[in-house]
Amino acid sequence: MADRSSTMLFSSKDVEREYTKQLLKSVQQALEERGYNAVNQLSGYLISGDPAYISSHKNARSNIQKVERYEIIEELVRSYLESK
Repeated sequence: MADRSSTMLFSSKDVEREYTKQLLKSVQQALEERGYNAVNQLSGYLISGDPAYISSHKNARSNIQKVERYEIIEELVRSYLESK
């Protein structure tokens, strides 16, 4: 059984990164449910900043705008480089 009396430390950066990952997964799912190519739509949004690339299905458009585009790009690059 785990010792629940110890203090656990969470980095706010780690929490932000996890939020961004989950956000991208949920937006991907919403786009694919509507028949869109998630890579193309997300790329268009990240390059142009135009939220019209993201479907409003399941609040994907409003949710993705809660995170700065540069933070999404940073997470994508970080994940890519870490996987190599």
